Amino acid sequence: MQETYNAVPNIVSSKDLDYLSDMFNWNYGAYKSSLNASNSVMDENLSNLLLKASNIFHSNMSKVLNMIMGGNNE
Repeated sequence: MQETYNAVPNIVSSKDLDYLSDMFNWNYGAYKSSLNASNSVMDENLSNLLLKASNIFHSNMSKVLNMIMGGNNE
Protein backbone atom coordinates (compact mmCIF):
# COMPACT_ATOMS: atom_id res chain seq x y z
CA MET A 1 0.00 0.00 0.00
CA GLN A 2 1.41 3.36 -1.03
CA GLU A 3 0.90 6.43 1.15
CA THR A 4 0.12 9.76 -0.45
CA TYR A 5 0.73 13.15 1.11
CA ASN A 6 -1.11 16.41 0.61
CA ALA A 7 2.09 18.22 1.59
CA VAL A 8 5.73 17.23 1.71
CA PRO A 9 6.47 15.78 5.17
CA ASN A 10 8.98 17.66 7.28
CA ILE A 11 11.55 14.84 7.51
CA VAL A 12 15.13 14.29 6.46
CA SER A 13 16.04 10.74 5.51
CA SER A 14 19.41 9.26 6.44
CA LYS A 15 20.40 9.40 2.76
CA ASP A 16 19.45 13.10 2.65
CA LEU A 17 21.43 13.72 5.83
CA ASP A 18 24.49 11.99 4.37
CA TYR A 19 24.29 14.15 1.26
CA LEU A 20 23.81 17.35 3.30
CA SER A 21 26.78 16.36 5.43
CA ASP A 22 28.89 15.89 2.30
CA MET A 23 27.74 19.26 0.95
CA PHE A 24 28.70 20.94 4.21
CA ASN A 25 32.12 19.29 4.23
CA TRP A 26 32.82 20.23 0.59
CA ASN A 27 31.93 23.85 1.28
CA TYR A 28 33.88 23.89 4.55
CA GLY A 29 37.02 22.63 2.81
CA ALA A 30 36.61 25.18 0.00
CA TYR A 31 35.92 27.92 2.57
CA LYS A 32 39.08 27.17 4.54
CA SER A 33 41.21 26.88 1.41
CA SER A 34 39.97 30.10 -0.17
CA LEU A 35 40.22 32.05 3.10
CA ASN A 36 43.79 30.83 3.74
CA ALA A 37 44.80 31.52 0.14
CA SER A 38 43.35 35.05 0.31
CA ASN A 39 45.68 35.80 3.22
CA SER A 40 48.77 34.47 1.47
CA VAL A 41 48.54 35.96 -2.05
CA MET A 42 50.16 39.28 -2.86
CA ASP A 43 47.79 40.31 -5.67
CA GLU A 44 45.02 42.43 -4.14
CA ASN A 45 42.50 41.60 -6.90
CA LEU A 46 43.08 37.88 -6.46
CA SER A 47 42.85 38.22 -2.68
CA ASN A 48 39.51 40.02 -3.00
CA LEU A 49 38.22 37.36 -5.38
CA LEU A 50 39.23 34.61 -2.96
CA LEU A 51 37.52 36.46 -0.09
CA LYS A 52 34.36 36.74 -2.18
CA ALA A 53 34.52 32.99 -2.87
CA SER A 54 35.04 32.23 0.82
CA ASN A 55 31.93 34.30 1.64
CA ILE A 56 29.91 32.27 -0.87
CA PHE A 57 31.14 28.99 0.65
CA HIS A 58 30.33 30.29 4.14
CA SER A 59 26.83 31.22 3.00
CA ASN A 60 26.37 27.73 1.52
CA MET A 61 27.48 26.16 4.81
CA SER A 62 24.93 28.26 6.71
CA LYS A 63 22.15 27.21 4.34
CA VAL A 64 23.03 23.52 4.72
CA LEU A 65 23.15 23.83 8.52
CA ASN A 66 19.78 25.56 8.44
CA MET A 67 18.33 22.63 6.46
CA ILE A 68 19.83 20.09 8.86
CA MET A 69 18.50 21.95 11.88
CA GLY A 70 15.00 22.01 10.36
CA GLY A 71 14.90 25.73 9.62
CA ASN A 72 13.30 27.51 6.73
CA ASN A 73 14.56 25.84 3.55
CA GLU A 74 14.23 28.85 1.27
